[in-house]
Amino acid sequence: MKDRPTLAQIKRSWPATVNASEAARAIGCSKSHLNALIKQGQAPVQTVPGLGSRNRVITASLIRLLEGPDAHDQKGDDDAA
Repeated sequence: MKDRPTLAQIKRSWPATVNASEAARAIGCSKSHLNALIKQGQAPVQTVPGLGSRNRVITASLIRLLEGPDAHDQKGDDDAA
């Protein structure tokens, strides 16, 4: 089994979309589990629609998931009113 990629590796060298197997490895779940979540519309990542039975995951959505919910909240304390 391949090692789980780091966030830095994903940001630096992954293409715009990856297959479900690579995305699952990055998330830390099985490919079958991720595919089931995609089929149910419950996946924590965005996929490319219309590719038949092949699921492609949008790498930017994978990065957002791995960074966590606070990573893109850049508001400072001065913005709160």
